Amino acid sequence: MALSVAKPDDPHMQPKAKNPRRAEAMIAVAMLVGVGGLVGFGVAYIVVTPDWIYGLTLGIGTLSLGFGVTAWGKYLMPQGPFVEDRHPMRGTDEQRERFSAAVVQRGGILGRRKLLAGIAGLGMTVFGLVAAIPLLRSLGPLPQNTLSETNWKKNTLLVDSTGRSINVADVAVGGVVTVYPKGRQNTDEGQAIDQTILIRLTTQDFITQPGRESWGPDGYVAYSKMCSHLGCPVGLYEQQLELLVCPCHQSMFDVTNGAEPIFGPAPRPLPQLPLFVDSKGFLRAQAGFDQPVGPGYWTRS
Repeated sequence: MALSVAKPDDPHMQPKAKNPRRAEAMIAVAMLVGVGGLVGFGVAYIVVTPDWIYGLTLGIGTLSLGFGVTAWGKYLMPQGPFVEDRHPMRGTDEQRERFSAAVVQRGGILGRRKLLAGIAGLGMTVFGLVAAIPLLRSLGPLPQNTLSETNWKKNTLLVDSTGRSINVADVAVGGVVTVYPKGRQNTDEGQAIDQTILIRLTTQDFITQPGRESWGPDGYVAYSKMCSHLGCPVGLYEQQLELLVCPCHQSMFDVTNGAEPIFGPAPRPLPQLPLFVDSKGFLRAQAGFDQPVGPGYWTRS
């Protein structure tokens, strides 16, 4: 048999719904509810709401949008089937022309559904954007400049873990104390990147390297406590050898020579914090560390 093309008035080419206009309106409402649910989920995730709100908004969004698209295909699209056994494979010119005309005319079926097509496109776009929100938000806040700078600034007061300011007379020669910028001693950020080990080597001003003549007032030197190998806390001080030791992989740093590594896998010295003593005898930072702290992702000469 030759290829048989359904005519425009073929019942198979008509929507299944008895009242297409009403069905179109109900489907449009369902898809709009779905879009609203997805937007609600995105907003809920951004502002951090209870878990049940996540489930409710996401469920309403996906179910309503899915219902609308499914109902559109079931009730408003031509039902078919349109293929019959045919021979020869190529239809006659008349049949091909009739088929082309039917396709063009059937474009009116989709044309009447521009509203639904627009809402469906909007829903898919919103779904894609909302799906990206949990991924992006779960990555945490942007690092900004935290990979290269700490909270140590000019005139920052040195305090211990209790928030007590460090006076020049508080630490004896050979003594060690972990210090933080004032106000950062009890924060996660402070514990991570700001922790600094303060050592008193002598009672006289101490120069660790050329160019650092004013960095060690009254024998105090301060170095980042984050190992330049893998970021472990360098908290062990060998007083007689004047070495800081990382307990993780036994890197050793000479505190009298700018904390240069003399043993172990650490590739770089510990950054030094320049200090000064204010008019009341308290230790403060002249500026931030002389270089980024912790393991290096940058190239340094």
